[in-house]
Amino acid sequence: MGEGLGMNLRGLSLRSAALAAAALLAVSGCSRGTDAPPTQLQLLNAARTSAGAIAGKVRRTEAPARPPLTRAALEQVQVPVLEVTVERRGDWAFLFRTLERTDSSPGRIEQWSTEDSNVTISLRGGVLIATRGLGGDLLSSAVRVSDARPGPDGGGAHRQMIRNLDYRETALALSCDLVDLGPETIEIVERRHATRHLQQRCTGGGGRVVNDYWTDPRAGLVWQSRQWAGPHLGYLSLRRLVK
Repeated sequence: MGEGLGMNLRGLSLRSAALAAAALLAVSGCSRGTDAPPTQLQLLNAARTSAGAIAGKVRRTEAPARPPLTRAALEQVQVPVLEVTVERRGDWAFLFRTLERTDSSPGRIEQWSTEDSNVTISLRGGVLIATRGLGGDLLSSAVRVSDARPGPDGGGAHRQMIRNLDYRETALALSCDLVDLGPETIEIVERRHATRHLQQRCTGGGGRVVNDYWTDPRAGLVWQSRQWAGPHLGYLSLRRLVK
């Protein structure tokens, strides 16, 4: 997917993302009683630990505790927030949008980063196209998307480039079909969203992959998804906490 001339760039500085992270974590515990430990510090430490864990930078015996969130708290956060979980490892982190752009191909590209910027994922129209900092990363992914609606646009070939744990690159070719499973209402932290559930079913390399997208065509985004990031990472679960 090419780098088009005259692309539109709109970035959020890493410092602003860090401040947004602190704000999110501070307000997420506002409803706790006065007998609770200092919630802001507790939650900020949890998010920083999770950022290290999801990147494999810290050794641990269990996943960091997920801090409590309420919709009232999230309403005070003024920047987009994405919750990412590596299902195979049970690691999670809050990611903040650090870059938004368009190029010559359909679909808006969004780059999301952890507070320390060690982990990033990139989405095109809500579809995962790259990861960095997770180990065994998805270097690139070519999949059909449309400017008219979020999520994948039809079936066809789906080519992924994977970085193996020995740092060699491997190409993986998938053949995919897209199935519209109809309207579905989902709930994300006390807020219900009317979505359309799209399921992408792919085969290739002797295996089968199923990606799920809960899309909102009117809002132009994917509220929730479960997407395969390659044989090393497995599935990532993504939830849009703040639009």
